Amino acid sequence: MKVISASPQFWHLLEEQSDLILTVSCEHSFIGYDFTMKLNPDERSKYAQGGDSYISQLAEAINYSCPIARGSASVYKDRNIDAQYSKAILRTIEKWSGKRHG
Repeated sequence: MKVISASPQFWHLLEEQSDLILTVSCEHSFIGYDFTMKLNPDERSKYAQGGDSYISQLAEAINYSCPIARGSASVYKDRNIDAQYSKAILRTIEKWSGKRHG
């Protein structure tokens, strides 16, 4: 797994084998949480065309839709894979961040 792009403190885009994984630092009321999902083929295509600008828009849409809220109608709600990847993502981002600042 490796970080391929980021807007630190908001989102990180990672690559693992052929998957692109987006992790977004979200906020809802007084709660902060990470939301992680794999990009689907349509999102991958839009990323190929729009780059980081598209990923920033997608991250905003995820945060605004509040996929963790009870009763949320977010289209992203069922795509959260944070529990599966959180430890690997944290290690990868820490390593990447250390290289940037070290």
